[in-house]
Parts: sequence; C-alpha cells; structure tokens
Amino acid sequence: MVLATGIELTQAAQQAQYAVGAFNVTSIAMARGVVAAAEATNSPVIIQIGEKQLTNYAPLELIGPVMLTLARSAKVPVAVHLDHGFSYSVIMQALKLGFSSVMIDASQVDFNANVAATRAVVQAAHALGASVEAELGPMNREGGGTTVDYSQLAQTYTDPQAAVRFVSSTDVDMLAIAYGTVHGVYSQTPHLSFERLQQISRLVTVPLVVHGGSGLTDQDYRHSITNGISKINYYSTLAFQVANAVGQRLQNPDEQVFISDVDNWTQALVQAEVVTKLQVFGSAGKA
Repeated sequence: MVLATGIELTQAAQQAQYAVGAFNVTSIAMARGVVAAAEATNSPVIIQIGEKQLTNYAPLELIGPVMLTLARSAKVPVAVHLDHGFSYSVIMQALKLGFSSVMIDASQVDFNANVAATRAVVQAAHALGASVEAELGPMNREGGGTTVDYSQLAQTYTDPQAAVRFVSSTDVDMLAIAYGTVHGVYSQTPHLSFERLQQISRLVTVPLVVHGGSGLTDQDYRHSITNGISKINYYSTLAFQVANAVGQRLQNPDEQVFISDVDNWTQALVQAEVVTKLQVFGSAGKA
C-alpha cells in the first residue's frame, strides 16, 4: 500500500462525513496494534507521535522508520504524522525521514506569529508532497501539574472569522480547532460547543481536527463529525487504559511473565480499543 497523506485521508472523510482516527504511538507494540485494528476494520488510519513524546519515549530516528515501514506494508491506507511539532528543526527531520503529514503547533503565540510559522512549514512540506496541520485557539491541557477551569473554556474557543483569515493566509491543509475539548485525561465532564464547531465548519473548507479526543462519549464523537470534524486525535485514555489492563494482568501470581509478553498484551489491547473507536468514528469499511 502506498503511504497516504493526512489531507488525502481527511478530505475523503470530510466528503463522506466520517472521521479518520489519529492515534499516537510511542512503541512498536502500540503502532502494530493501531495498524492491525485498521486492517481488521478495513479502515484508513493515521499513526502519529508528538514532538514531546519523542523526548520522553522514543527518538524520531528510531520510531519514525518503524512507523513508515508499518504504514507502507499495511493493507489499508495509513498516513504517518508528526503531532504537535513545535520546532521547525524537528518538523524538517520528520519530513526528511518521509513522514507524509506534519503538524506545526504555534497556537500559543499571537495570530500573526502563528501565521508566519505555519506558512514556513507549509512551504517546505508541500514541496515534499506532505500535508500540514496547524492549530488555532490554544488547547487546554490536564495533567503534569496542570489543571483546567472547565467553566472558562469558552474563552479559548477558536474564533470563526480568525479561522477564515488563518486558512487563507497560510494555505494549511487541516486545522485543529478549540470548541471545548482538553488534552489529557478529563477530570470533569467537558461541555462541547457544537454551535461554535458548526460556525467554523460553514466558513472554512479545509478538514477540521479535534485534539483532546480522549474521554469524549460516543455521542460527542458523532455530533462532532456531524458538525464538521474529519480527524479525531486519540491517545491519553488509550494509553491510560492499556497500562492499567497490563498492570492488572501482572498481578496474577500464577502467570510467568516475560517482557515480550507485555509487548504482546499491549498490542492486543491497543488493537481492541482502536477497533471500537474506528467503528464509532465511522471509518470502518472506508479503506
């Protein structure tokens, strides 16, 4: 199978009104589990890793070739994506390795600086045939000592008119927006503004992306897709649930366990969880 780009997968999803699942993978077992789930459901999929995860878990020069090999040998369309790229040098490293999609996250700086950073990445990536995702409206984050005031989330929603100006100024392929989701494992029930999402979807033509997709209900996912989301990022809950399931199994005193067994459990658990999400996202059978 030819390596897919992010824009190819998300445009197809946008037209048929489903969402492509984008799953962060920080090990070979996780990556294999995601691809196996996509093949089992005949679903297109995006495997990705964030810049911060490269430092904490797997260097790009090691995990990147593994991701690319899995994608190219898969029986379904798979895009390999750099999630939350903050530095131009890391984004360029991913592109040189052959990543078919990258994200430039300059959402924490002002609008004009975000535009400038995004345009620079778009120019480089498009020259190499890769697609680009950017973010407008800084996402809130749970965990790592950070807490979120859920009552104030509306202040961080992406402005619809700003989204129009941003897309036209950058030629970006995909846009991650804020309408009430939060990175990490939710400490409270999120309240999503589908009205804001719908407003943005009506004004911009590029596929829209939701970050902080972990912890949402199946109904939240479906409403998000109906109102314009074409790519759903899912990692925190997946990683948390798989780790806890492995931990529980390790408590069995009658089972002799080797580290390779843990890898196999991880792959199987990831596959099972991703299968359920691909079905909810509506991408099953769309490969």
